[in-house]
Amino acid sequence: MKKLGLLCLLSLIFFSANAQDYAYPMPEYTPTAGNLESRQEFQDMKFGMFIHWGIYSVLGDGEWVMYQQKIKNDTYKKLTKFFNPQDFNAEEWVQIAKSAGMKYITITSRHHDSFSMFDSKATDYDIIDATRFDRDPLKELAEACKKEGIKLNFYYSLLDWAREDYGFGHKIVDGKPVDADWDKYIAFMKAQLTELLTNYGEIGCIWFDGHWERKKADWRYNEIYSLIHELSPSTLIANNHHLTPIPGEDIQTFERDLPGENKGGYSKGVKVSQLPLESCATMAKSWGFNLNDKKYKSTKQLIHFLVNAAGKNGNLLLNVGPMPNGEIQPEFVQTLKEVGAWTTKYGESVYGTRGNVIKTQKWGTITKKDKVLYVHILNPTKEPYIFIPELKEKITSATSFDGKTKIKFKQLKEGTFLYTKMDSNDTIDTVLKLKIK
Repeated sequence: MKKLGLLCLLSLIFFSANAQDYAYPMPEYTPTAGNLESRQEFQDMKFGMFIHWGIYSVLGDGEWVMYQQKIKNDTYKKLTKFFNPQDFNAEEWVQIAKSAGMKYITITSRHHDSFSMFDSKATDYDIIDATRFDRDPLKELAEACKKEGIKLNFYYSLLDWAREDYGFGHKIVDGKPVDADWDKYIAFMKAQLTELLTNYGEIGCIWFDGHWERKKADWRYNEIYSLIHELSPSTLIANNHHLTPIPGEDIQTFERDLPGENKGGYSKGVKVSQLPLESCATMAKSWGFNLNDKKYKSTKQLIHFLVNAAGKNGNLLLNVGPMPNGEIQPEFVQTLKEVGAWTTKYGESVYGTRGNVIKTQKWGTITKKDKVLYVHILNPTKEPYIFIPELKEKITSATSFDGKTKIKFKQLKEGTFLYTKMDSNDTIDTVLKLKIK
């Protein structure tokens, strides 16, 4: 409990220092013991599946197709008549995730197109009332996740391209869109969030997809976040707003980026917090199903992303965009099987570990669990050794991952040398074990 108390204190200090990132009233938030335990559990899981799925999959051009192709709302709504994913099988999805070594699933409950992928009493524009499918996929997924011990999270869009009360494109004055009923829209979101948190069992996280289209709006986070924590105190909150976290949030997200980097272009000026960290990334280029997207990332690239995220003390939320028939496309399934073969063998070096042992090196990174350091050599050096700078821990032994081969090492004031030979430059990740005092 002392550790939880310290984390609580650090959270309060951090948020008070960064409150200026959001100009409107914020929640009065002190994390509960259950909430802090959920954060630690989240950090231990390390690897999750992101699922972007909606009626946009019918067009096979990504989840932003309505906006990018400038499709009018009345026309776009016709997609509901074509969306009938008879091949959807929640248990198959969960098995694909579990076999890959993923410990949680985050799925889109409602995306920017306004369509709800669950049975909602707050709108008729949902999968039950507007399509022929007549099944609630989130309910089925919740049951399958519970059966297999996978944590279920819900993505929820703050933006809305269709509802009149949101007023997409309207000017913001005094925190509200002109000529739109902002109060009604906030009430609508609160009603749907209540449904998601009361009708689907235990939910690990509500994952908001940013307010970046309306940075000057009053999103009433003081009401929304408080509602979530009141309904489900152990449910975590993430918000992909591309800002330093604000009070009430439990996870800091990085879109297409590792913590502290800005290669994706969304994290400029964003400080890495003391909260649990998560990087979200795609297996190709698009989030939603895209028929022409062939820019598949290799198994090696994805494992490196997972390992580097862990080395920076973060999780990886890896996305799939299922097809309109309800199947996850076979290219993703095959790659995830290959990732699963790696996590089955080397998962010990990722799950339950913490990072930031050292800064990421050209050769790789280090994760830590109890009295063991896992050295991940992702890019073998030409020299017959690797150099670890600024390693504070005292090493007592160094071996191969399986413990069968001893590794020579030398700890000096300027750093540590590990003398190891790489089997091949094509090795995905050579993992060494260092026992420390």
